[in-house]
Amino acid sequence: MNGGLNIWQILWESGIVVKLVLLLLLIASALSWTIIWQKWQQLKTVSEANQRFQLFFKANSSIAEINREATENHASTISLMYRKGYEELNKVSEKLAAAGKGNIAQHFSQHGFQSLERALKSGFNNANEKMEFRVATLASIGAITPFVGLFGTVWGIIDAFSGLASGGGSIEAVAPGIAEALVATAVGLAAAIPAVWFYNYFNNQIVRINSQMESFSQEFLNLIERSILIKKD
Repeated sequence: MNGGLNIWQILWESGIVVKLVLLLLLIASALSWTIIWQKWQQLKTVSEANQRFQLFFKANSSIAEINREATENHASTISLMYRKGYEELNKVSEKLAAAGKGNIAQHFSQHGFQSLERALKSGFNNANEKMEFRVATLASIGAITPFVGLFGTVWGIIDAFSGLASGGGSIEAVAPGIAEALVATAVGLAAAIPAVWFYNYFNNQIVRINSQMESFSQEFLNLIERSILIKKD
């Protein structure tokens, strides 16, 4: 269009401050999409692995067989909890045998399942740490980039008023500065919006998986009770 603004030329001829602002926003956006892709793949893999392990868990009653499946299914956060609980179960059994203080059924009947609950909680925390890794970075990008873009906007407006102060009173004198300002705003929002949306989405996914893990901890204790304490009777 004749007399139209060439946005790429304006950006190329913009000041060093605006260029640095745009570079920072582009880096932030690239980092955001990298994290989004990684977390999307990770949480999808975790959900599918949890579903497979839960189906196996519900279809089997053998503690040892379930542990073999859990050992092979490393992607599942639930299988991680199972391995932690199973390891603690074996440790308690070995300690009782070495000390000659009765069998494991008597131990849990007298002292409860606190040691197993702590082991399951440890697995829960380890799984959460992996799932939440770098998710908070999305929140930081979503919170900071609009203000970085706003800084570029303010600087572009300052350039526009500088054009007026230099004696140019036409729209051509202020258009480049205004264009810089609008582009900085747009890029800031383009970096922030996906980061905030996916931050909330991933948090919801993690909450859902946490709910599954909390339910599984009760199912694990029920399995131990059926397999050990009931057999005692």
